[in-house]
Amino acid sequence: MFRSVLYSLAGMTVLAGLLSACSVLAPLPDGTSSADRLNAIPVAGLALDGKVTIHWDDHQVPFIEAEKDADLPVAIGLVHAHLRLGQMELLRRISQGRIAEMGGPLATDIDEGLRILNFGAAAEKIEAALPPESRAWLEGYVRGVNHYQQNVERLPQEYRVLGLEREPWTVRDVLTFGRLSGTDVNWLVYRGLLTLRDRADWPELWARLVKEGTSSVPSFDADAGQSAFNALLAGVSKSGSNSLAVAPSRTTTGAAIMANDPHLGITVPNIWLIMGVHSPSYHVVGLSVPGLPIFAIGRNPRISWGGTNMRAASSDLVDISTVPAGEITTRQETIKVRWWFDRDVSVRETRWGPVLSDAPLLKREDGPQFALRWAGHQVSDEVGAMMKVARATNFHEFRNAFRTFAVSGQNMLYADIDGNIGQVAAVQLPSRKNGLPGDVLVSPDRSDAAWAKMADVSSLPVTINPADGFLLSANNRPAPADVPLGYFFSPDDRMIRMREILTEKDRVDIADIRALQRDVYMTSSVRLRDVLTPLLASLNPSAPAEQEIVRLMADWDGHYRAESRGALAFELFYAAFKKRFAVSVMGERDADTYAGIGRIKTLLVDDLERADGAAVAAALRPALASAAERLSSFENWGDMHRLAISHPMGFLPLIGGRYRFADYPVGGSSHSIMKTAHSTTDEQHNTRFGSNARHISDMSDMDKNYFVLLGGQDGWFQSANFLDQVPYWLSGTYVQVPMRLDVVRESFTRKTVLGATATRSGK
Repeated sequence: MFRSVLYSLAGMTVLAGLLSACSVLAPLPDGTSSADRLNAIPVAGLALDGKVTIHWDDHQVPFIEAEKDADLPVAIGLVHAHLRLGQMELLRRISQGRIAEMGGPLATDIDEGLRILNFGAAAEKIEAALPPESRAWLEGYVRGVNHYQQNVERLPQEYRVLGLEREPWTVRDVLTFGRLSGTDVNWLVYRGLLTLRDRADWPELWARLVKEGTSSVPSFDADAGQSAFNALLAGVSKSGSNSLAVAPSRTTTGAAIMANDPHLGITVPNIWLIMGVHSPSYHVVGLSVPGLPIFAIGRNPRISWGGTNMRAASSDLVDISTVPAGEITTRQETIKVRWWFDRDVSVRETRWGPVLSDAPLLKREDGPQFALRWAGHQVSDEVGAMMKVARATNFHEFRNAFRTFAVSGQNMLYADIDGNIGQVAAVQLPSRKNGLPGDVLVSPDRSDAAWAKMADVSSLPVTINPADGFLLSANNRPAPADVPLGYFFSPDDRMIRMREILTEKDRVDIADIRALQRDVYMTSSVRLRDVLTPLLASLNPSAPAEQEIVRLMADWDGHYRAESRGALAFELFYAAFKKRFAVSVMGERDADTYAGIGRIKTLLVDDLERADGAAVAAALRPALASAAERLSSFENWGDMHRLAISHPMGFLPLIGGRYRFADYPVGGSSHSIMKTAHSTTDEQHNTRFGSNARHISDMSDMDKNYFVLLGGQDGWFQSANFLDQVPYWLSGTYVQVPMRLDVVRESFTRKTVLGATATRSGK
């Protein structure tokens, strides 16, 4: 998630700072048992209304049992801080544009961009507007986090290495981090589009891209600063995922099944945390994000939920080229810089939002000036919405819970114990007119007209109990609505493949869903391969290595298995061909931008059908020669495609090696169900974004809930539960998390008791 960010900070000034600061050269802590870790929790002095018992399993999965509702968020805050305090502090500072405080002067451009985006712009107003229930919940959570941070004897190593202090958390900090995790992923698309906007054929190109619904993946091949910025936003926002709900008519259990595998940055500690809770009003197991006291994915005794980013049209880039200077205000910000002088920056703002074109990583002297109008800069209450979801007992309550939910827009799926499945659009959107937008920039008047009234879940499409017996979501183009829900969506590979798997049998079971979540077939690659192989054969290659590439591609079954030679051959050829052919279509300057479009394989098929034969051959021949030359460098796809288990600090100079923990061959690719996204390359590379957690709930039994993290529960280096779930993720094994209290009390053998009789028991 943050590796490219921290990598971009690696320069001589930072290096000098590291060498001069003995604390950052300290070795990793000694190995720590689960018992020792739990005994480190500061239980004394935490005032509560009743007794709280935290039950722990062998993976440090907590199940909080609270006598009083008011104590539950306090305990959640304590648990989040115990397991992930170092991660939470890093996230908090990123959300506030304070990376240079940790990494030094090379982060100031990124910080300036974050200050302009201003994730906390609406936090004060949101806090003031919070209903009493949401306010009390957030205040309790903050109290639990602060109790832990102020009283724990040993702080996580991130504090020493990154120069962090014991800085108290506030409700506003939580709200600001919530906005960072609600980042509009369309921003990653806009930058690429803006670089194409001065082309003579821009109107035709824009119309084609919007019609196709193309989405640009975060570029990891750009300059260091832009790559870091893209990686940061993509890594922490809920920008991808697969979700499915299967009705009882299609399951062997006779009950509905809910399954989710969210896609985020690949790093440790994992962004997710598995946990369960029980109080008079709450009874939930699921996935939570440390820093946010909610369950984004999970189930209660009656319903289960999950979702995927809908790529909602939650932002406008407003053209301010004709706005009078007097209507633009300026505020001053000071970026504190570790090991260097602080930097003062001016941030310009308009009534539509911040002047985003001023961001150093976007600024062009001859480029257009535009402001960012974003739903996340307005008042909404996502925490309150998810609290209501956690208590919902039927589809009506589930849908109504999202009335205050705005960012990031989610396609939320639902299943219940009565066998119902459903889907809602959890988002708030401007009431734009349907149809293709005329440009990536919008005039102020047009934006004002659209944003005068917002559509929410109550007026957007809803689905309940479809005839085919299942619902799927994978960041795909949604059903039509009265307002445009979005313009740029993921390729259809995952949707097509999930539908194929679910219709292969009359009924599916948990084993089928587990296999589905690890599927690595990619439809778009097969389609492009089927167009390319006859063209390659027509070249009559004589070199044995070139003939081997053509044979491997032709025989490949479309699965990106780690041991596949066919996947390797296809990707080696594709990497060489895509850039060369994009140059012939777009020219040298814009080839990389065009080649980085999410649906580029679909576009290439269309381009190949209408391209001049000589131009195609001119790209095919050198690409085939390049692939043939590289083939002997790798044994198979997994030899080139790697899963690196690394902390963000693993990319720091000198000390980074101690924070890189493992390196595995891995299957999958950028648009397979088991997503392991990567840059298109013929070099050995690491996956940087993809499936980092999995969840399945069988609604026939409260205790049949299965989870796994790519990593582990504990963020403490060298602890027994830091990486213990990595083998599970690789092999398709899950951790079962029961809900029945008697089962939890018996099977979760370690206990932490809070309140008047506070005790710690790691035994």
